[in-house]
Amino acid sequence: MPINELVKQFPNLSESEIKDILNSNNQTSGRYSRKYSYGRETDNNKVQVLYFNYKTYMNDVYKVKETATGAQKAIEKDDTFNPPEEAQVNFMKLQRSVECLFEGAFIVGTDKLISWKKVDNMMRSKSDFNKVKMNYSITAPRMYNGRIESLVGRITGFADMIQLTHLKLQQVMSRLIPDGIYLDADGLAEIDLGNGTNYNAQEALNMFFQTGSVIGRSMNELGEGNPGRVPIQEISSGSGGAKMQSLIGTYNYYLQMIRDTTGLNEARDGSTPAKDALVGVQKLAAANSNTATRHILQSGLFLTKSVAESLSLRISDIIEFSPTKEAFIQAIGAHNVGTLEEMSNLHLYDFGIFIELAPDDEEKQLLENNIQQALAQSSIDLSDAIDLRDIKNVRLANQLLKIRRKKKMDDDQKRQQENIKAQSDANVQAQQAAAQAEIQKQQAIMQMNAQMEQIRTDSKTKIITHEANVKKQLMDHEFQINMQLKQVDLETVSKKEKEKEDRKDDRTRIQASQQSELIEQRKAGTPPKNFESSGNDILGGGMGLSDFGPR
Repeated sequence: MPINELVKQFPNLSESEIKDILNSNNQTSGRYSRKYSYGRETDNNKVQVLYFNYKTYMNDVYKVKETATGAQKAIEKDDTFNPPEEAQVNFMKLQRSVECLFEGAFIVGTDKLISWKKVDNMMRSKSDFNKVKMNYSITAPRMYNGRIESLVGRITGFADMIQLTHLKLQQVMSRLIPDGIYLDADGLAEIDLGNGTNYNAQEALNMFFQTGSVIGRSMNELGEGNPGRVPIQEISSGSGGAKMQSLIGTYNYYLQMIRDTTGLNEARDGSTPAKDALVGVQKLAAANSNTATRHILQSGLFLTKSVAESLSLRISDIIEFSPTKEAFIQAIGAHNVGTLEEMSNLHLYDFGIFIELAPDDEEKQLLENNIQQALAQSSIDLSDAIDLRDIKNVRLANQLLKIRRKKKMDDDQKRQQENIKAQSDANVQAQQAAAQAEIQKQQAIMQMNAQMEQIRTDSKTKIITHEANVKKQLMDHEFQINMQLKQVDLETVSKKEKEKEDRKDDRTRIQASQQSELIEQRKAGTPPKNFESSGNDILGGGMGLSDFGPR
């Protein structure tokens, strides 16, 4: 920081101390500027200041005094308090050891400690007041024997070699010469185009560069072999290419060393993988890289969590103890402060501060498979699937999936029971309705039968009455007829009697007459007279009564 900022923060520094700091800084600026400036120009008006914390233990001492009423009163004392050993004193010493934090500022490269004091507002957890939290959140992964090996320090040598290889590659490229052409002038002199002319070197070069072809002779004019039968040949300077390939291989070697040291392989840094590499191999390589850098991720999560816990304790202390609560209310609002006031009575474990990483594609796919399987089994609804996909935390999403699935099963069971109950109620109602209908039917049948019986009874009564009337009329008529018949019979009988008497009289008379005739015939000696009718027993036409006999 600049000297003027240092003076503002520490106004108790005298001018002589400031000059000593500047002089000491100028003496050590070369060494530290080369280490921390990274090639930038140094400012002699700036000094390196190290702020630090120092944790130790101190004793909270109290004087416990017995009052005249017999009660005890505790009075806070410093660590030097020691009660006398006399037995007559009515007080004693009570102490406990608690963690205590000091803070200071140190000028780097000098022996100047410009600040050293006990921390005013120590941050303590409400669940354990004996422990104190430091003002800095630090993490030290992979510490061995009190020494932390820097990852950058491990790859610095390889990075330097890569830079050196790059410089050598540039040097080789600057020294490379292009490929040339070898032209055999004697070979060109022996070539005859057949029209009495020879083509010169320029024409041969133009023909070679334009078409890639060249005319040559295997035999000269004397018929001997021509050593220059190929008059134009390319000259390749291949030594530079071999050097470049060697340097590129060296570059890739050191790059691979950095990857092996850091754990950031090709599958992690996004390099193009081999076309024949399987997906499982790529995933395995990425998983190995994640394992190699797991300590960095865990350190970042630890720092984030510790900062969150410290902020929670600081906010709780501000609301509960700080006199600047009104300023805090003006800064974030009374409603937000009222919400945060609930934190003043909570312990650290009550907050439940947890950090969950965002799921990767594989975890998302596993969650989607669970959702699809649940949908296929009708264990959840579509709305549940939409809510599950909106959750970024896979663990919470799986827990919610279990809850929604159980709730869906309970709802389905409840709905099924309601359906069964409704079906039972419907069956009971149907049975009741059928029974009531049957009762009504039987009542209607009985009423109809009663009406029919009444009708039959009335009909029978009417019929009987009518029959009685008819019979009465018939009886009256029969009585009349009988009376008439009786009268007729009486008349007939009397007539018969009369006729009998008359016939009897006639027969008597006839008999008397016959007797007299018999007597006279006897007297005269003649046969008796036949009184049978003659010819009256035969009907007209010659038919006798024998035809009407029984058959």
